[in-house]
Amino acid sequence: MDWHQLVATLHQLLQEWGYWGMGLAGFLSGTVVPFSSEAVLAVLLKEGLDPFVLFVIAVVSNCIGGYTTFWIGHLGKLDWIEKYFRVKHQKLLDWEHRVEKYGAYFAILGWLPIFGNVILLALGFFHANPRNTAWWMFVGKTVRYAGIIWLMN
Repeated sequence: MDWHQLVATLHQLLQEWGYWGMGLAGFLSGTVVPFSSEAVLAVLLKEGLDPFVLFVIAVVSNCIGGYTTFWIGHLGKLDWIEKYFRVKHQKLLDWEHRVEKYGAYFAILGWLPIFGNVILLALGFFHANPRNTAWWMFVGKTVRYAGIIWLMN
C-alpha cells in the first residue's frame, strides 16, 4: 500500500467514526503527522453532522495536537525534533530571531500547513511563554475552523 492509499483509507475510516474521527483528525494534523483535518471536517459537514459540535471538537483537538508539538520543542530533544519533525538543528536556529521578535504572538500562525508545526516547535524550543502561546494558537485555529465552516455553508 502506498502513502496516498494509506491516507485515503485513514480519511475514510475517520469519516466513518464521525465526531471521534474529527477529534483524531484534528489532533493528528496538529502534530507531526501530515494530515488534513479540513478534509475530514468538510466531509462530516456534508454528511450532516452538527457544525457547532464539529467546530468545537476540531479546535480543541487541533490545539491539543499543536500544544503537544510545542512541548516536544520545549523538551529540546534535538534527536526527536530531527527524527519526527524532520527539522534540522540549523533550520530551528534560523527561526530564533522570529521567535525573539514576535514571541508567543507568532503562535497565531500555528494553523498553517507544514510551517505551523515548525512555528510551534520553535516556540517551544526557544521557551516562549506557554500560556500566551496556547492563547494565540487557540485564536488562530479557531479562526481557521470557523472560516472553513462558514465557507462550507
